[in-house]
Amino acid sequence: MIDIHGLCPDRFAGVRDAFAANFTDAPEGLDELAARFSVCIGGETVLDLWAGHADTAGSRPFTEDTLVPVFSTGKAVMSLLIATAVERGLLDYDAPVARYWPAFGQAGKDQVTVGQMMSHQSGLPGFSTQVEPTIWFDRQAVLDALCAQAPMWPPGTASGYHPITIGYLAGELFRIVDGRTMGTALRQDFPGLDLWIGLPEAEHGRVAQLRKPASAPDLGPIDAIKRAAFLDRGSAPGGRGSAEWRMAEIPSANLHGTARDLARILAVLNEGMFEGRPVLSQATLDAARRERIHGQDRVLPFVMGWAAGWTMNAGLDIFGPNPAALGHCGWGGSCAFADPAAGISAAYVMTRQSPHLVGDPRALRLIQALYAAV
Repeated sequence: MIDIHGLCPDRFAGVRDAFAANFTDAPEGLDELAARFSVCIGGETVLDLWAGHADTAGSRPFTEDTLVPVFSTGKAVMSLLIATAVERGLLDYDAPVARYWPAFGQAGKDQVTVGQMMSHQSGLPGFSTQVEPTIWFDRQAVLDALCAQAPMWPPGTASGYHPITIGYLAGELFRIVDGRTMGTALRQDFPGLDLWIGLPEAEHGRVAQLRKPASAPDLGPIDAIKRAAFLDRGSAPGGRGSAEWRMAEIPSANLHGTARDLARILAVLNEGMFEGRPVLSQATLDAARRERIHGQDRVLPFVMGWAAGWTMNAGLDIFGPNPAALGHCGWGGSCAFADPAAGISAAYVMTRQSPHLVGDPRALRLIQALYAAV
């Protein structure tokens, strides 16, 4: 019998049952080692379940304070921070990135807009030349290389998911116009949230250990673009899980946090409010949430749509029944999303990673049970 902790009103008994089943009878044999599923409705936390052990040896309980590395699910927070800069008039989604960051405009990128960059249309999913994985720990070297690089396809004609590079691009654009790094802004502008882009060493003892996927994700037919994004030696930073990795600020890839606070911050995408405080106006919400590109992605093997940084639910059906829901998934199965039509925001984190690029079956089971209860 799995020992489940947290908040679960009677109306969510079916979600609790689904959560328990993921530990004993998960689809595809992905039985949970530890997981957490949290839900907000109208910005209020109404469901928060966690269970399991924070280490692979099973000796350390997974608690309310356990942090989980969520990889690309952090892009949902990264994109929200860009939206706050739009709200303050520091950025315009329809303006060229080069207006704020002239160096970015090299090699045919002078007309790439902020909205196009955030929706993975700028053609920079990875490096076009071979690099060492250590380059990712030299932020300026990454930025210099990306600024000088020509797009891998004509910008604005298609999306092509930028697994790591978008964090450096969005992070630098934010730093230029705001003056702070995204990690600093997240802590200052959303105080009280246990979400970290760049995790101080003093917090490393709270981080759960992950078990890597048993197999690689299916990317479909491989070409040069997909190799640059995912498969080249230098496609991703080395040392994931190391102290250096955790302390670096890579907004696209190394956010550490809790499902509860991911659900809380994603609630901003529904009504523009955080804990009763206005964050985004309706105009900014409309601009941030609207679909900017839809079609066959050049990197991911899906026909899909992108808002200004978030995956659109329409066509993928991974964030519940409403097409206008939007969010992001992370390597291994985590996800966070907002559903403006239902006023729901939710997040799922886990420690046993799966090879699913989007729509981990454990998360889908929980989300289906959630919508059956509301």
